[in-house]
Order: sequence, then structure tokens, then C-alpha cells
Amino acid sequence: MKDPSFRRSLTLFRAFLREQDDPHTAYELLARDAVDQVERLTRLDGRVVVDVGGGRGYFTREFRRRGAHGYLFEPDADELAAEPGAGTVVADGYLLPLADGAADVCFSSNVLEHVRDPGTFLSEMVRVTRPGGLIYVSFTNWLSPWGGHEWAPWHYLGAERARARYERRTGRAAKHRLGDNLFAIGVGPTLRGVRSRDDVEILSARSRYWPVLPQLVARVPGLREFATWNLLLILRRCP
Repeated sequence: MKDPSFRRSLTLFRAFLREQDDPHTAYELLARDAVDQVERLTRLDGRVVVDVGGGRGYFTREFRRRGAHGYLFEPDADELAAEPGAGTVVADGYLLPLADGAADVCFSSNVLEHVRDPGTFLSEMVRVTRPGGLIYVSFTNWLSPWGGHEWAPWHYLGAERARARYERRTGRAAKHRLGDNLFAIGVGPTLRGVRSRDDVEILSARSRYWPVLPQLVARVPGLREFATWNLLLILRRCP
């Protein structure tokens, strides 16, 4: 996969600085970028793509624009768009209402850090992917500068302290609470868990946004927990 450029990384970073004020622009841009990454590895026209935890459906719509049959599975009905449209299912990522091998591509962007049991979540993504199909998973690891989400980078001083600071500063309740809907997921444990599986092949394990040696950064223990920012895994389902 082609390494990301400084221009791309800077464009995405600027969009995310405005994410809370202009989420549409940020997620439209991220969806185009993510689908570009998938399309470099497989054609999408006519393929079945399952978007797990895709919220308002930005990724699903982008996959459909590229000719795929996109389906959105979201556990929280409040996260869906006002008019979700056909192909949207309220369903838990731990138990997807799909047959084994139903998807050509199973996709999940920035969901794993919100999952209490990431191993089971990944197993379900693998189950619904056909042999030879792709699994795309990215997540923001806890020790990255963005790990605390809206209350980052103050999470380094403690989650509850960071959360309280955010609420004092903004005057509104924080969306995330550690141990409830945000979890301290690390790069190292996630990679070890994936490498221990015999049902997937790792095609890419890299920083999703970092433009300098993104694969090398993800290999260095300690450093990767900070410098990766967001780990991208692209896996192929083994026969």
C-alpha cells in the first residue's frame, strides 16, 4: 500500500481539528480516504461491503458511490442519520445477523476503542468475511495524543480529570467515559492478538495517518503506543 503523504496527513488533521463543529466535512473526507485505501487492494464494483459501527453512514455511502453493495450495521440507533435508508440495520457488532462468509469486505473505522471485548468483535468480523476477503480495522489507541478523544490530550493526566476539565471548559457533558464507551486499547496487545490467529493474514499493520515510515512506527514497542496515533490493520481471511 502506498505510504501516506504529508499533504494528506495535514488535510485530515485540519479536518479533525474542526470535527466537533463541522463533522460532515471531516467524515466525508475520512470516508473518501479510507475507501481509497480499500480500493487499492480490491475492486469494489459489485462487491458486498459490511460497515460495522459506521454511525451516520459516511463510509457506507462512499462504498456505494464506488459501486459496492454497502450495508451498515450500527448498535446505537441514536448514532444513525435522520433517514438511514435501505441497507441499515441496528445490530450489535458482537453478533452480526449475517451468514458466515457473507461479505467480500468487512470494514470498521474508529470503533474498536469503543468495544469492551475487541477480540470477540474482531472474530465476528472475520466470521462474516468470505475466504480471500478483506477485513479493514482501524482504531485510536489509548496512549496516542488523541486517545482521550474530545478530552485529549489531558487523558495522560487521568481519564476522570481530563473528562472533568472538558466539561468545565465547554459547559457540556463529555460524550465518552473510560470503561463505559471508551476503552484503553493498545497497539501491542492488539497486534499480538491478531498475529496469534490462524484464520487471517496481515496485509498491512501501520499508522493510519502518520506520513513517515508508518509501518516501522507500528513495529517499535513503546514508541508505537504514542506515535502510531491510529492503528490500521488490513487483513485477508484465510481459507
